[in-house]
Amino acid sequence: MTKFKFPTAFTILFVLIAVVAALTWIVPAGEYAREMSEEMGRMAPVPGSYAGVEASPQGIVDVILAPFQGFYAAIDVSLFVLIIGGFLMVVTKTGAIDAGIGGLLAKLKGREQWMIPIMMIAFAAGGTSYGMAEESLAFYALLIPVFIRAGYDSLTAVAVIMLGAGIGTLGSTFNPFATVIASDGAGIAFTDGLMLRVAILGTSLLAGIIFVMRYAAKVKADPSASLIASRTEENRAHFLSDADDGAMPELTGVRKLILALFGLSFAIMIYGVVSLDWWMDEMSGLFLVMSIVVWFVGKFAEETRMDEGTFVETFVDGARDLLGVALIIGVARGVVVIMDAGKITDTILFSAEGMISGLSEFMFINVMFGIQFLMSFLVPSSSGLAALSMPVMAPLADFAGVGRELVVTAYQSANGLVNLFNPTFAVVMGGLAIGRVPYDRWLRFVGPLVLILAVIIAVFLSVGAITS
Repeated sequence: MTKFKFPTAFTILFVLIAVVAALTWIVPAGEYAREMSEEMGRMAPVPGSYAGVEASPQGIVDVILAPFQGFYAAIDVSLFVLIIGGFLMVVTKTGAIDAGIGGLLAKLKGREQWMIPIMMIAFAAGGTSYGMAEESLAFYALLIPVFIRAGYDSLTAVAVIMLGAGIGTLGSTFNPFATVIASDGAGIAFTDGLMLRVAILGTSLLAGIIFVMRYAAKVKADPSASLIASRTEENRAHFLSDADDGAMPELTGVRKLILALFGLSFAIMIYGVVSLDWWMDEMSGLFLVMSIVVWFVGKFAEETRMDEGTFVETFVDGARDLLGVALIIGVARGVVVIMDAGKITDTILFSAEGMISGLSEFMFINVMFGIQFLMSFLVPSSSGLAALSMPVMAPLADFAGVGRELVVTAYQSANGLVNLFNPTFAVVMGGLAIGRVPYDRWLRFVGPLVLILAVIIAVFLSVGAITS
């Protein structure tokens, strides 16, 4: 009897595209009127303006073309991933990363588990402050070798990054792409409800850290306990350049300088995103330039020197390694392409509007959380969902006697929670592809934590609604 094998991420996404296309033949088409919102900086739906429109069912040809159109929409993110791959390969070629890993492990000898809370807190800071998502893809190839050398598996490293940044986004405090846009759409200050969001962030992050540390401890004590134990040797060979003898290159002065440039690259990226409104073009340009700078600095020592041909070949090889990730990101966007083209996005929003009218405070906020949870599968973008749903959903809170800030918190918590495992969210599928973690194993791993976090969020929202 042939053992069932869970389909790949590409197959899952193509099936989702086909399912959404089928829904466009069943779900009535409709649209809200839209007007420019100066506060949100984009077109936003006008409450009460929903009307049916001519159906636009999506056929086989549309399903086939959706991934390509999704790739066009996501080309900036995909190119960023390819450039990151080239940058990481150039730095890796100099031996600086392996030398740095050796130094880190030597300092944390016997205390490697502290990498988990330290790094999850750091990633959560990025998530809560500016919605760290696509930017986190740059860190996987750096941190996975560190965790594997420390005796853990690649899933542990993926969890530290994805759950750290994801829980931070779930508990956004002043994230401009979620909290600020949603608050503007709701007609309130983004500081309204801040303390409740801080409480959700702190409690959820603590739960996440404990969850990951327990799994990591089990894997270190017994490697066969890893959910990806069958890939252990394959992953070691893939992520560790010197897996055979475990020897580390010497941390020379030039390699220290390259590591400093490596860290500076990410510091500049974060500053550019937060303070200079950078996005994919600027970040891609940054890492391309820093690849050249690293190559130039490497010329000052024999052990890190590359000629021009080797540099270009190394950069292209790095980009090639992440080509599958770039393609997954494009295919994931295809789901949203089909839904928008079929004109069922606003119909789903209108149905949700009708579900929560006339409910009590307790029921209103929990049903709102559930609706936003479901809608996040269809609109994984935090800014996109905020602009779509807040102008319609937030005013309904007035009739339920609930503060609009609770609607904002329900939206961002639900969106952040779903995006810890959402197959239509490119960051999830991309991160898993880089970490070589099958999607079904990730679901098995993260499922219990998602339930824990959902309970935490629901409790805080309920208390907030009852005491408001």
